[in-house]
Amino acid sequence: MADQQEKTFLGSLFKLPLPAALSSLFKESDTTDFHECMDKKRFVAIFTTASLPWLTGTAVNPLFRAAYLAKADDRKVTLVLPWLKKQDQEHLFPRNITFKSPQEQEEYIRHWLEERTGFNSDFAIRFYPARFSVHKRSIIAVADITEVIPDEEADIAVLEEPEHLTWYHHGKRWKMKFQLVIGIVHTNYLEYVRREKNGQVAAFLLKHFNRWVVSLYCHRVIRLSAATQELPRSVICNVHGVNPKFLDIGMKKREQQWNGDQAFKGVYYIGKMLWSKGYRELIELLYDHQEDLTGLEIDLYGSGEDSQEIGDAANELDIPVNVHPGRDHADPQFHDYKVFINPSTTDVVCTTTAEALAMGKIVICANHPSNEFFKQFPNCRTYNDGEEFVEQTLKALKDQPSPLTDAQRHELSWEAATERFLKAAQLNSVAKKLKKTSSKLFIPGSLSFSRNFEDASAIFHYMGTGLVAHKPDEEQYREVGLSVPVKKRSYPSRKWAF
Repeated sequence: MADQQEKTFLGSLFKLPLPAALSSLFKESDTTDFHECMDKKRFVAIFTTASLPWLTGTAVNPLFRAAYLAKADDRKVTLVLPWLKKQDQEHLFPRNITFKSPQEQEEYIRHWLEERTGFNSDFAIRFYPARFSVHKRSIIAVADITEVIPDEEADIAVLEEPEHLTWYHHGKRWKMKFQLVIGIVHTNYLEYVRREKNGQVAAFLLKHFNRWVVSLYCHRVIRLSAATQELPRSVICNVHGVNPKFLDIGMKKREQQWNGDQAFKGVYYIGKMLWSKGYRELIELLYDHQEDLTGLEIDLYGSGEDSQEIGDAANELDIPVNVHPGRDHADPQFHDYKVFINPSTTDVVCTTTAEALAMGKIVICANHPSNEFFKQFPNCRTYNDGEEFVEQTLKALKDQPSPLTDAQRHELSWEAATERFLKAAQLNSVAKKLKKTSSKLFIPGSLSFSRNFEDASAIFHYMGTGLVAHKPDEEQYREVGLSVPVKKRSYPSRKWAF
């Protein structure tokens, strides 16, 4: 009788028995004797939505975060990455790179990381089954990714892009699996959606859906800048650093400046060639002020779905605009540029802007919340309108970049980013006091309604995502070492979601 009461849905509110399929949502992980050793070592699992060789922010930044968090002896770090089937790899990864197994991709990732950090990283890498959504231009999980982490290691979860990771989450509740769940918001999804057909309506709905799932699954949220939407229990803090290679390039440039043998060339922009990635704003600024920018020549580097259209628009300008294929920003091709222009307002914190500053370049960017962190650096020049853009561009062409001080270099580094993350997440203080969300549905006092409401929301979300759940791919499950779901069920079409 007591067991039946424990599995009732919202107890006295509804008086309905909780189906067995949902009971796992309210079952806490078995952590016997786990809390006794928590003061000695913290287990940190970093979940993200992309992986190398796709050079996107959610592939690169969580990788560096894992490497630098793992440098502490009192933390065991696991990076959890999506594993794609071969056809998705062929569509997404550059230079026809594909992998036959997760182990092969892990070797590639570790080699890439070691080349850039210069040290061996002591963290684990695990994979979850996923697929690439062409419609959303995103990777979506097709499994309960909480199962990747054993219960005995279910301590701290870091969700890189928490809204993305929870939109379709169909599995155990994050707050019950882990002691502390921290979301890091990378992407300004609302701005992207507003640019689509019926964008204002879609953005309104997405805004409230994001608030719902993030509040449901995260204890604490870190927004990289105020360019992201407001979310419950959130703070604003840039917890990203730059690839150490860029700081090394900047150091060499500083030495050349001091020795008087620094040679500069003109202006450039690098970014994925999509109109939404700042190219529309840049082309419009150049078109509107062609007469004022006489003598300016700009090089654009990038690849993407809109490359042809952007190239055609650039050719119609009187200003010389040279369009080149995308390449690594650390390539020697970029070392001698003096001015980096980035008019994008869809970024949250632009990685290429941070990299350009680290290399000692003058950066011209919009006066926008996404660039707030960069304003502390003297080489960052912001503009509010077209006239100020012209003014800052012409001035930058005449000026010499200010050499970065050691303190400024540190502020851009992953060491400083890790310090900011630990402080914003309060891992060194509050985390040890947190307990997992209780699985008991009967809680006396004022907490009862709040907890019951959250339980109802979790069940509603679970049932909703079940309607669009993708049929498990047994081979993909086996490749990542997960058990194939045994329960037989019908899987309705998920075409609308993908």
